[in-house]
Amino acid sequence: MILPIIMAGGSGSRLWPLSRQQFPKQFLTLLGEHSMLQTTAHRLAGIAHAPTLVICNEEHRFSVAEQLRVNKIPNSGIVLEPVGRNTAPAIALAAMLALGKGDDPLLLVLAADHVIKDEAAFCTAVNNAIPLAEQNQLVTFGIVPTAPETGYGYIQRGDALSHGLDNTLAFNVAKFVEKPNLATAGDYIANGEYYWNSGMFLFKASTYLQELKQHSPAIFAACEAAMATPQHDVDFIRVNQPAFEACPDDSIDYAVMEKTQHAVVVPMDCGWNDVGSWSALWEIEDKDAQGNVFKGDVIGINIRNSYINANEKLVAVIGLDDVVVVETKDAILVAKQSQVQQVKKIVEQLKAESRSEWQHHREVYRPWGKYDSIDSGGRFQVKRITVKPGAKLSVQMHHHRAEHWIVVSGTAKVTNGDKQTLLTENQSTYIPVGVVHALENPGKVDLELIEVQSGSYLCEDDIVRFEDRYGRVAPVEAN
Repeated sequence: MILPIIMAGGSGSRLWPLSRQQFPKQFLTLLGEHSMLQTTAHRLAGIAHAPTLVICNEEHRFSVAEQLRVNKIPNSGIVLEPVGRNTAPAIALAAMLALGKGDDPLLLVLAADHVIKDEAAFCTAVNNAIPLAEQNQLVTFGIVPTAPETGYGYIQRGDALSHGLDNTLAFNVAKFVEKPNLATAGDYIANGEYYWNSGMFLFKASTYLQELKQHSPAIFAACEAAMATPQHDVDFIRVNQPAFEACPDDSIDYAVMEKTQHAVVVPMDCGWNDVGSWSALWEIEDKDAQGNVFKGDVIGINIRNSYINANEKLVAVIGLDDVVVVETKDAILVAKQSQVQQVKKIVEQLKAESRSEWQHHREVYRPWGKYDSIDSGGRFQVKRITVKPGAKLSVQMHHHRAEHWIVVSGTAKVTNGDKQTLLTENQSTYIPVGVVHALENPGKVDLELIEVQSGSYLCEDDIVRFEDRYGRVAPVEAN
């Protein structure tokens, strides 16, 4: 049986300002009706498989859980990495978890943020690779290249292997090569023996661990220690943090695939794209007669070969060619198509200046709902808060700020010191500094309220949390 492993870590900084550190591109709906994570899970429908296992960062756990829940996607659990250590350790955690259950499944390793237009071709390639993986080969999927791309690594094929369904050819891996310059990439395409390195794999859990132990024993040992006593919290699976922090940081390519004698590449021609930039997204989108992609409320006059994405406001653009414009509630990006790889430098500068825009949107999602920071000043901040039915914010208090809550719609169950009150539309309450309080939605519809904070310090780390149904630890996460 195949156990899909969806790698949902990463920050997706090259798609800023839509992608943020706390809500990166794998959670965005960039194409179609579903997020990239949800779409990755849905495309497995043509493959017999066990419920998917997802690996993500601790800070993204509620986004993953919510996206799986709303799409009713069955899962085998969500493994939480306390720190990022690249793909080789992450896959090792999944393999050890699978073997710990007494199984030795084929692990189908997928990234959560790739686009695949021909899902039937994807499923065919995976199904054709199963016999090789069952014979203890480490299968990687090489994308049949359509252009001399410089943003991808390449895989050179070696001797052909006849296997599987319809006598489909696979190849021994001759070598992995780094991202080339344009001339070298052109040579690869002309040669015909090179594929784009997709970062997708299929192998037995035991085979991967055996090869990892042989070629990267320090990673194997650290992961083994981290998985010695995993903690299960509903859907979440936590590993030993100190042990995993001691693990070397390395990719599966460097740690295993470039060293093993059992690497095999199966060609895949499926309309694959890793959507690593705004220009890459423009390339795969449907365009109008002038080569433009317009999203949202856009008016374009004399615009050609451009990507314009309006999320909140009307965006009007005149007389520009080959540009990217992306508008959000708190940031606007304007760039030449040829310069979009520089977006990462913007994110680095925002981070260096301790600005919030690199990390999260104005609208922030929480396990209980979301809040939108509407306005702020030196001693005040205004938020619009949405609490899902049955959800509850933590029991908490603040040392430096008071809060005034006004219910806009729905019903609020408010704990204010030693009193509990039910508030409905147009009713309000005041929470003084230092008073223990909580907010809950006991109703069947969303609770909408306005929160006005006032005080000498309004940052989100001014929280002392006494009780929380979501297992959060103060003061890391707000509200």
